[in-house]
Amino acid sequence: MSVSLPRTAVLGGSLAVVAALALSACGAAPDNTSTTADGKNAATAASAADFGGMDELVAAAKKEGTLHAIALPRDWANYGALIDGFQKKYGIKVEVENPDGSSQDEINAVTSRKGQDRAPDVLDLGSSFALSAAQQGLLAPYKVSSFAGIPEAQKDAQARWYNDYGGYVSIGCDAKRVKDCPTTFADLLKPQYKGQVALNGNPTKSGSAYAGVFAAALASGGSFDDIQPGLDFFTKLKKNGNYTPVEATPATVEKGETPITIDWDYLNAGYADEFKSKGVDWTVSVPSDGKFSQYYSQAVNKDAPHPAAARLWEEYVYSAEGQNLWLKGYARPALMPAMEKAGTLDKTAAAKLPEVSGTPEFPTEKQQSQAKKALAEGWGKAISG
Repeated sequence: MSVSLPRTAVLGGSLAVVAALALSACGAAPDNTSTTADGKNAATAASAADFGGMDELVAAAKKEGTLHAIALPRDWANYGALIDGFQKKYGIKVEVENPDGSSQDEINAVTSRKGQDRAPDVLDLGSSFALSAAQQGLLAPYKVSSFAGIPEAQKDAQARWYNDYGGYVSIGCDAKRVKDCPTTFADLLKPQYKGQVALNGNPTKSGSAYAGVFAAALASGGSFDDIQPGLDFFTKLKKNGNYTPVEATPATVEKGETPITIDWDYLNAGYADEFKSKGVDWTVSVPSDGKFSQYYSQAVNKDAPHPAAARLWEEYVYSAEGQNLWLKGYARPALMPAMEKAGTLDKTAAAKLPEVSGTPEFPTEKQQSQAKKALAEGWGKAISG
């Protein structure tokens, strides 16, 4: 398993078989919008059944021949295997633009390229950003065939977005460079960790860094209604010299620049695999004092230039094949409970997940909107000076 770089402005990743979209491309959206023989339009189909069934959807998507994606590093939660699997199964070319991008970059691409053939077809957003995109009217309602199996709390009632995979905020540590690895947020404030604690991005733009601040809030007396203690935590971390503004990547970990990172457990678990052969003893712990779970969310651009391919992609990633590929990347797929019940879950991959206890809870739409506002207003101040 190869670990990804974080989904922020410093993300990276080799895209050997995935072509990057040319940023200079422009023009109107294709006028060959996919339709069935009886005139049903993929751009307005709210389910495969609406379009005449999966066979019709597959045929239309193959006719389009291309899927535009954005901000999908190949090594993030095993996305490379998903991209390759989709291309092999359907013969549709997946073009990934800006794999280094953040959730906000995805939304910006949708709004700035409306009506253009280089607009993204599908989005993979941090949950708070998915809510924002839905509020802006950017997303197309579409129920994948397995929609009923997605937990109610993890999907939009109008099917404009639904969770795909997720995990817990964790603390990763290079045990060869750090004598006693921290396992809680309280530990991170100890003076022995001066200049060693990093996030993987800016929490006002990155869903993973945003979750790190939320977890810190829960560890510091905050709640889903109050993220301010998380900002206060990072103020303390900055003042005592422990926080480093270097955004964590596999390269910064390998060089020893970010020996302690606050990141998703599936990414930190991937680091452990990635660096075994490179002499890095990477340990991973889910902090008991700041247990925060969150998922990313899939969505279809309402103005997708390849509407059939966009919907077929969603069907693929919410199939047992697609969900198990995320699981092999240490991410917890949204359909995991349903697949376990149905006997389609990859039990070997599931057994390798970092251990956690209890049932995860998630902030509401209102709570996430409040948290984003607080971060936008307070993050710069929290780490200044």
